[in-house]
Amino acid sequence: MSQPRNIAILLYPGFDLLDATGPAAVFDAARDRDARADYRLTLCAAEAGPVRSSSGLALLAERAFAPGPAKIHTLVVPGCTNLAAAMADEALLGAIRRLANRSERVVSICTGAFLLAAAGLLDGRRATTHWRYAADLARRFPTVKVEPDAIYLQDGNVWTSAGVSAGMDLALALVEADHGQALALDTARALVVYLKRPGGQSQFSLPLQAQSSEHATLDRARQAILDRPHLAWSVAQLAERALVSERHLRRLFKQELGMSPREFIQGTVLERAQRMLSDGDATVADIARRCGYLSASSFIRRFQARLGVSPMDYRARFQSRGGATKP
Repeated sequence: MSQPRNIAILLYPGFDLLDATGPAAVFDAARDRDARADYRLTLCAAEAGPVRSSSGLALLAERAFAPGPAKIHTLVVPGCTNLAAAMADEALLGAIRRLANRSERVVSICTGAFLLAAAGLLDGRRATTHWRYAADLARRFPTVKVEPDAIYLQDGNVWTSAGVSAGMDLALALVEADHGQALALDTARALVVYLKRPGGQSQFSLPLQAQSSEHATLDRARQAILDRPHLAWSVAQLAERALVSERHLRRLFKQELGMSPREFIQGTVLERAQRMLSDGDATVADIARRCGYLSASSFIRRFQARLGVSPMDYRARFQSRGGATKP
């Protein structure tokens, strides 16, 4: 039998509800799928009792910070909307330091990274947070190596994640670290969530990134790729479609999207492949051909390198059947 892993989720006034409940749901689902995943969840706060979240809903803290659980495997610090008040709360920061000192693993979700940084736990470490707040985190805490686009990051025993559903991505990564990929995949399927986004993957899908640009020239090239992602687009062809030089097009992609045209094409094609795997019955070889790959083997290698799971495993866990997927 595996040793129990005590998960302490820290609550404080104005915490983000999903930052706390999302990871909790992942740990609970993993425990349901495999008894060896003996996660034991505890909600902690300054005082035992109800703690109101930013949404107005309250969760019931079972115990106070002090003394808190005797032994903690994973401390989870959710984010909040009123960062100024939370970072000025010395009692809260002191509790984070004390609990972290007796935790094997420390985790922040979304803007919870600000609290870890304010407590001195991110000095010299790589960290991420919601993209909207990444620049502020870097400005306030210059000793933190902020990576604004990552979904989640691990640096030693400290893990940080981006916002909203990224907390569940991080929790699934923790399940995989503790019990292997098979249980993490099974847990994701039970929760009907997307797995497995690598931690370093962008917080945005490629089409969403492209849509955020208002540059008309880039939009023409982008739309050409999205309309026909199965074609073997060259930079020269895209530049011709966008009515600019190849050099200018490369510069625009780098400036607006932070990637080369070739990287965008490859990512867009793989996102198309994901939809085909989950929504249809075409063979992997046929999907590879329709996505412009010369062979199924090269498609499989590229898919697995980007997503951390083979096309076959992806389909087995996420293919829709009659509008529903059984867990």
